[in-house]
Amino acid sequence: MRRGIAATALVASLALAATACGGDDSGDSADGPVTITWWDTSNATNEAPTYQALVKEFEAANKDIKVKYVNVPFDQAQNKFDTAAGSKGAPDILRAEVGWTPAFAKKGYFLPLDGTDALAEQDKFQSSLIEQAKFEGKTYGVPFTTDTLALVYNKELFAEAGVEAPKTWDDLKKAAATIKTKTGVDGYWGSTQAYYAQSFLHGEGTDTVDADAKKVTVKSPEAQKAYETWLGLFEGKGLHKADTTADAYAHIQDAFVNGKVAAIIQGPWEITNFYKGSAFKDKENLGIATVPAGSTGKAGAPTGGHNLSVYAGSDEAHQKAALKFVNFMTSAKAQETIALKNSTLPTRDDAYTAEVKADPGIAGYQGVLAAAQPRPALPEYSSLWGPLDTELPKVAGGKESLDEGLSNAETAIAKLVPDFAK
Repeated sequence: MRRGIAATALVASLALAATACGGDDSGDSADGPVTITWWDTSNATNEAPTYQALVKEFEAANKDIKVKYVNVPFDQAQNKFDTAAGSKGAPDILRAEVGWTPAFAKKGYFLPLDGTDALAEQDKFQSSLIEQAKFEGKTYGVPFTTDTLALVYNKELFAEAGVEAPKTWDDLKKAAATIKTKTGVDGYWGSTQAYYAQSFLHGEGTDTVDADAKKVTVKSPEAQKAYETWLGLFEGKGLHKADTTADAYAHIQDAFVNGKVAAIIQGPWEITNFYKGSAFKDKENLGIATVPAGSTGKAGAPTGGHNLSVYAGSDEAHQKAALKFVNFMTSAKAQETIALKNSTLPTRDDAYTAEVKADPGIAGYQGVLAAAQPRPALPEYSSLWGPLDTELPKVAGGKESLDEGLSNAETAIAKLVPDFAK
């Protein structure tokens, strides 16, 4: 049923877009270059300059294509693209967060890329990332950057306490207490955000929903055990109490980079900021390990990142140019450049060159990617963290019990996926 709806929408959008130029007026002339529009959703200050330089490099090598670069704030991009695509005025290429792919593919807004120039080197990419770009058997994005969560730790403090990177959450509790005794510094500071609690769910072999069984599982016995473990890491020797303020993320990050806490769970988007702190002037002091495992003996952090997707409503000339541009931006050379300039993780193994891996942060995160869990191809999946972001801080702050919080989250999540059973 869904495939039929998506296919119908795609055919309709292509038919109606016979003269479309993919967004704003491209200024194409009959004998001039094709102008394609790219909405980049990266940080405008720290990351965008690298992408703009690559755009110029692409244009220099492809005189028949011009790229209109537009930096769109990440927190606005999903809604802006949804609106633009619905009115047949979307950009030719979108840097889309991986969680957006199923929803836009279902609406017919993204072009299937299987067999196109964009995926000419598909076998070079990490297979799990390609799988995460699929919806109902077709691939709608080329992996551009990837990320996952890891246990990041201060090697000097761990060495002073005589402890190693913990393999399980129980190990982490013991290590935190020892670190506190030996160094006077808290051993671990956890987050109350739902995304950061996801690793606890994967460690128990579960998730907020079972997409295949179409069931809400946020209150299953496995999920309850996961959240009990999560909650238990806010109280005890060497464990920092929960911060439920609006600035909690900044507080945790600042404490870690300045040596006031020995370990946190964090993603590679903070690599450059780690090195700005007093504790990591020597980059080699940054330890990176797979998130601790749950009672199943398995560890699993969520996979994040971004894909480059092509708008299905552009005409053939613009789609052809867009596919060529996507191929260039996701090439090994471009991925290496991006990693070196922006300290982000490449999505293809051949981009992890010796120069790239000279950064201990990138090398460390590459080592934990194998344990990352791809998201299910569920259009509503990214929105499911919303109810938990409301309830978990209340639970961690003692304003409601875990059972109450999970019950409220279950009710809210069930409304987001009304065809799922509880």
